[in-house]
Amino acid sequence: MTMIFGIPIQAFMGQLLLGLINGSFYALLSLGLAVIFGLLRVINFAHGAQYMLGAFAALLLLQSGGVSYWVALALSPLIVGIVAAFVERTMLARLYKLDHLYGLLFTFGLALVIEGTFRYFFGASGKPYPAPAALTGVVNLGFMVLPIYRGWVVVASLVICLAVWALIEKTRLGATLRAATENPVLVQNFGINVPLLLTLTYALGAGLAAVAGVLAAPVYQVSPLMGTQIIIVVFAVVVVGGMGSIMGAIVTGYLLGIAEGLTKVFYPEASNIVIFVIMAIVLILRPAGLFGKDV
Repeated sequence: MTMIFGIPIQAFMGQLLLGLINGSFYALLSLGLAVIFGLLRVINFAHGAQYMLGAFAALLLLQSGGVSYWVALALSPLIVGIVAAFVERTMLARLYKLDHLYGLLFTFGLALVIEGTFRYFFGASGKPYPAPAALTGVVNLGFMVLPIYRGWVVVASLVICLAVWALIEKTRLGATLRAATENPVLVQNFGINVPLLLTLTYALGAGLAAVAGVLAAPVYQVSPLMGTQIIIVVFAVVVVGGMGSIMGAIVTGYLLGIAEGLTKVFYPEASNIVIFVIMAIVLILRPAGLFGKDV
């Protein structure tokens, strides 16, 4: 039997795949957080609730209208994005000129309200969501058996993350968004609707969380608590990558997911805390994060 570091290759690769899957969700969620904080300077504690809303939107679309996974993957982020845009325009926008703490407290309270509402109507237990028929089954790679859906999650997450990074960093729209954050008055004088840009930015971040929720629905059970269980880890990922760093969120999400998966191979007892240990080390050595800019 082939061994890696004294461990059977099947076990090693299985945990590596698990780490990549978790890293895919960490990357998507931390990317949404980085977009919102980097452009709006809002610490969006409701991100976990928006992740949960994406999964529930897909489940409810399936139960009420028989909507397929592929349609739900397109509709759920749109629905959550519209709800987020309404929240931003009617409530969150009033807090931009105040200390960042106000935005954090508001989004934290919003997360509690959303989670409590869904727990009241759906209970705390999880509900299954079937993977699409086209992505069921496994592929035998020789050194491991790869579930097709889990492979799809990794690829889809990577493509979406790189597309968002390119949109923000390499396009005129992204440049306009960054300029609107730095000097909104000047950008407004050029005839650009800055409030609309900020609303769309928040909707984009929430939509990314919803995409992660839909992707996660067939892997984990859909539960009102699913956002609470992951959001603290995602904040740790954002801190390690650098608050507001788009590429930092993506790279760090995957790397910490892999680190968590491999820790389960070599020292399972530490797998639940390894990300926070890495965060503590990074904050000691580089407080701005791996990709953050020193102030």
